[in-house]
Amino acid sequence: MMNSNTIKLLSTLGLSAVIAACSQAPQLSFQDAFRQSLETAKPGDVITVPEGTFAFDRSLILNADGVTIRGQGMGKSILSFKGQVAGAEGLSVSANDFTIEDLAIEDTIGDALKVNEGNNIVIRRVRTEWTNGPDVNNGAYGIYPVQTTNILLEGNVAIAASDAGIYVGQSKQIIVRNNRAEFNVAGIEIENSIGADVYQNTTNNNTGGILVFNMPHITQRGYATRVFDNDVNNNNTANFAAPGTAVSGVPAGSGVMVNSNDQVEIFNNRIADNNTANIVISSYFSANYAGQQELAAEFDPYPEEILIYDNTFSGGGTTPGFDYLVEIRDAIYGVDGAFPDIIWDGIIDPNKAEEKQVICVDNGDAQLLSVDAANEFKGAGVDMQKYDCTVAKLAPIELASN
Repeated sequence: MMNSNTIKLLSTLGLSAVIAACSQAPQLSFQDAFRQSLETAKPGDVITVPEGTFAFDRSLILNADGVTIRGQGMGKSILSFKGQVAGAEGLSVSANDFTIEDLAIEDTIGDALKVNEGNNIVIRRVRTEWTNGPDVNNGAYGIYPVQTTNILLEGNVAIAASDAGIYVGQSKQIIVRNNRAEFNVAGIEIENSIGADVYQNTTNNNTGGILVFNMPHITQRGYATRVFDNDVNNNNTANFAAPGTAVSGVPAGSGVMVNSNDQVEIFNNRIADNNTANIVISSYFSANYAGQQELAAEFDPYPEEILIYDNTFSGGGTTPGFDYLVEIRDAIYGVDGAFPDIIWDGIIDPNKAEEKQVICVDNGDAQLLSVDAANEFKGAGVDMQKYDCTVAKLAPIELASN
């Protein structure tokens, strides 16, 4: 049974002669009808996007709870913002119990799909893309939920965002699965979030494949993220982020990168041919965040309780993304050498220096290189006995009714 909003949208499109004849309303374009349906939506509405490419010149906004937006497929129902002249996003949502699925959002000025403050969010089989390829002038984020709880992102595709293709920030109870992210600066990023499972994703040809970050000036400290059963390969695209942004400090060739985050498990992934290193672990102090280093004292800048095990590594480490990393590689392994699979800046909390390890590795013959950034790289080296330890494993994330 169709609800009122669905009937209204179909009538304005002229798809039902009976409804159109009865409505006596002037016929609207799909674009105007769609915008009207979003603005007047009520809980329970299902707003349908038919096949076709539909051009919009300003942002779309939804503020009603309990709404579903459903297209006919990410290659069939396309919302194009190539001619956008107003608004910061393509589609902006502030709502609970919201689902969007089976459509594409292309070429927005800013973020493609932003969800701000909501519970029980599902984003499924949505493609966000800047069709011109990697470019600093592209929008920052593809799929961008912030301050959400109980969120599922699955089956999505994100291409060519100048910050992160798929980003979850300041959120809780998160599942990110079966997505594909390519040619973004960050493929998938979990930032200042609590309780995330990131699995069965493919992140190829980004600057960094999967990022787990904590950043300052955000009241919520992130921890408890599991990154597992992902394919993270060839993330060697030159960094095209705007200078001074957090991800401008990500070296090209970073597979999985952990920065200033705690309780992160990285396991059962297939990680290959990332030219800085297959896994990069850093504190905020060593990151190249353009003038922001003095802010690090305001939050916990040290990664702790990082557990790495049972991953499959191959290749990588041959062409580090920053000059100082090239110099370290050359000094230790020679100009034709390569970093090992895991590199760490080696910076630890001086108040916890005597405690058990920051990082634990149980991954066959994989090696971890500490570059000893705190001492101007003088003590850089590999000592796997230091990382022969364990920390408590995290429980799987369970979402309500997903």
